[in-house]
Amino acid sequence: MTIPSENVRPAPLSADTTGVLRLPDQILFGAGSVASVPNLVQRHGSRALICSDPTMARTSTFLSLVEELQSRGVKVAVFAQGVPEVPLTVIGAAVQEARAFGPDVIVGFGGGSSLDLAKATALLITHPGPLSRYYGENLVPGPVCPLVAIPTTAGTGSEVTPVAVVSDPERLLKVGVSSPYLVPTYAVVDPSLTLGCPQVVSAHSGADALAHALESLTAGRRTPNWGEELPVFVGTNRLGRTLALEAVTAIASSLRRVVSDPADESARTSMSYASLCAAMSFGSAGTHLGHALQYSVGAATHTSHGLGVGLLLPYVLEVSRSAREADLLAVADALGVPSGSATDDRVTAVIDEVQSLFTDIGIPRSLAEIGADRAQLPAFAAQTSTFARLVQNAPVPADESLLLAILEAAWDGDRTRLSAQAGSR
Repeated sequence: MTIPSENVRPAPLSADTTGVLRLPDQILFGAGSVASVPNLVQRHGSRALICSDPTMARTSTFLSLVEELQSRGVKVAVFAQGVPEVPLTVIGAAVQEARAFGPDVIVGFGGGSSLDLAKATALLITHPGPLSRYYGENLVPGPVCPLVAIPTTAGTGSEVTPVAVVSDPERLLKVGVSSPYLVPTYAVVDPSLTLGCPQVVSAHSGADALAHALESLTAGRRTPNWGEELPVFVGTNRLGRTLALEAVTAIASSLRRVVSDPADESARTSMSYASLCAAMSFGSAGTHLGHALQYSVGAATHTSHGLGVGLLLPYVLEVSRSAREADLLAVADALGVPSGSATDDRVTAVIDEVQSLFTDIGIPRSLAEIGADRAQLPAFAAQTSTFARLVQNAPVPADESLLLAILEAAWDGDRTRLSAQAGSR
């Protein structure tokens, strides 16, 4: 055995042998698990503020939860003004109510926007505002008010992630606060709460979940510098990849079913599980080009986040394939793509299956179909190139020309034009 001299540092470990997960103190999953919420709340005190939206706040499950909390002596305040892509004005109103009420714990009940509202409120009743001082990564100075996150959709995964996304009127695009301190204290994932979810929401949120899984799986690889504060998103890693593949397997068996039959409880359970696994993966690994491009595309076309990332995902996988062939072959097994064909053909079949799955649930194939103007594409590419955190997390160097190539292929609905581009990088 050769012993290196003390002046020679050993080679750093590959990201294949390292892993990072940042998760809630407890994750409770399963039908009926919402009944655990009163016990969790009471661990932190006797005053709970629940952030939700007007529709969810009228449901029987929500009303029963409030009643049970009150029967146990918990004082409850409800802020039910949540809206999609939660704006700063709504956050400000929630914070004002929270400060007047003085909660010991905050509960988020609803879709991703309601959970993000709860996160932002927990942050701003603990640390001084404005929220803009925390835009970006690792700027939250310490723990926030305890949070219980209860999702009613299967897609965003906000119940386990370190991110809150908000709409700031001073900025054209949505902005995010990213910090491990925003990971909720408890995630309670009860698939039965998704049974009333409309088909289009199920489709778009399911597309988002698959994009989370596949972008975290194919993200850039970095060797962690354990001696310094890690970035919020560390790139693909061994722990996250396991969860991402688990998510893909569950989505492959259930997404079509949950859209075609919203009352399919088995499919609902599978999709809630998939969303949870995908979010646990991307909460540390991060996402990349599809999410980066969607910010510009979604703002211009006024289309949902899930629709945008789903539409763009096959094109992003196409330019990622040369750098992530082994990972996409693992996806082939998760998606049930038959073995035996040449490697390149099998990777193509994986991306074909992703696109076919999205087509079957109503996700358009082209940007032209959602009203994007081809003349806007260079501006989209230029704008996306400034989203350094996401763009630099890609598995390939992604300059403005590559971003434009992805957008042009997606506008035409033609992945083949990206094949040469992928092979040259």
